[in-house]
Amino acid sequence: MKTAWNDLRAVVGAGHVRAGSELDAVDVFIPQMVVEPANAEEIAHALKIATDAGLRVIPCGGTTKRDWGNPLRHDGQSGELILSTRRSNRVVEHAWGDMTATVEAGCTFQQLQKTLAEHGQRLALDPLWPERATIGGILATNDSGPLRIRFGSLRDLIIGITLALPDGTLAKSGGKVVKNVAGYDLPKLATGSLGTLGMITQAIFRLHPIPRETRTLSFASSEGLTSGRESLHDLVLAIQDCNMVPTGVQMRAASSPTENELHEVDVRFEGTTAGCEAQIEQTLRMASGARRIEAPADVWNARSTLWTGVEPSAICKFSLVPTEIASFLGLIRKVSRSPSLHWRLVAQAVGVGLLRLEGNDNATLLSALEDLRKQVESRGGSLVILRCPLEIKSKMDVWGSASDALPLMKSIKARFDPRGTLNPGRFVGGI
Repeated sequence: MKTAWNDLRAVVGAGHVRAGSELDAVDVFIPQMVVEPANAEEIAHALKIATDAGLRVIPCGGTTKRDWGNPLRHDGQSGELILSTRRSNRVVEHAWGDMTATVEAGCTFQQLQKTLAEHGQRLALDPLWPERATIGGILATNDSGPLRIRFGSLRDLIIGITLALPDGTLAKSGGKVVKNVAGYDLPKLATGSLGTLGMITQAIFRLHPIPRETRTLSFASSEGLTSGRESLHDLVLAIQDCNMVPTGVQMRAASSPTENELHEVDVRFEGTTAGCEAQIEQTLRMASGARRIEAPADVWNARSTLWTGVEPSAICKFSLVPTEIASFLGLIRKVSRSPSLHWRLVAQAVGVGLLRLEGNDNATLLSALEDLRKQVESRGGSLVILRCPLEIKSKMDVWGSASDALPLMKSIKARFDPRGTLNPGRFVGGI
């Protein structure tokens, strides 16, 4: 193993290999080393060295989502290292005439948007913590926000990718090809894979213009999402079914010590002044029975506020049919009847959202999570735990049931990473 560490220093430079510390911990596990390659070639070379030496590799970017996923599986004998993309952070090319951009995995989302804005363009995405989150991490965790209702998910925006595979191969899909992995759509396959198939080193995206104007409407009800003369949930569904093209429709809700929970709906329009005004007028007519409120300045960053509050807590990503959102709130109330449990939620109209559960002890949280997941999965939805106490992680798979897809996922993992080098145990079903 000593030889492997020396080989890694020779590849990336001695100044870019250091011992792991508590600041690098994944859950409570501290890796032995942190290695920071400068480019895709160095990342691929470092991966091959680690694989040949039997080391376990944890890909890392801006560390904003390092605690997502199951606990790392390790045998106590193999060494582990973090392979960081921090130095591989360039916007390689902004082909503004073609409205595409090629960017390295370690570039922060904020830096990419700043570069694109010089030509009036943007990547139509709104991930968590854009000032720190890197392109590689955003793709690996499939992190998208309210803009998804208009521009699609990450899988719709990415058009090319470069992956460093554990055997040292650089596999590309889209653009100039070094090597193709026949039969696989690499951009879609790597998105949301938590770095378990290969390490993302570069991505190519389709872009959209920065809108001339952005307008937001917000409505509130203290009688519940489905109560009152005009249902806020019905309003959300009506907006989706009409000819308007909002770039954000989200619902915010939270538990209350009284029976009157506060529910809020936000609608965003972008484009020309005339276009925004026409859609606002139409929305106000549709929402004639709802109470309009002043939209908070950071309303479209509401998801990030779920990471603060009383501990212990669990933060979950849920996915379900949009028409089931109101029913989902009923399930949350049912599992959180204990006076020690409180919740907050931010849901997108497409049926995807984040939920924070807070309790006085881990046992109460665990019971609520198990009950809620069972109810959601029975309705064809999913509940993924993004953050929770390690005690809860050790007792339930944070990803939930993979159903009959697990054998296929395991076979793909075996094809790309047969020795289990990358993030072992952290993905669905302990992959």
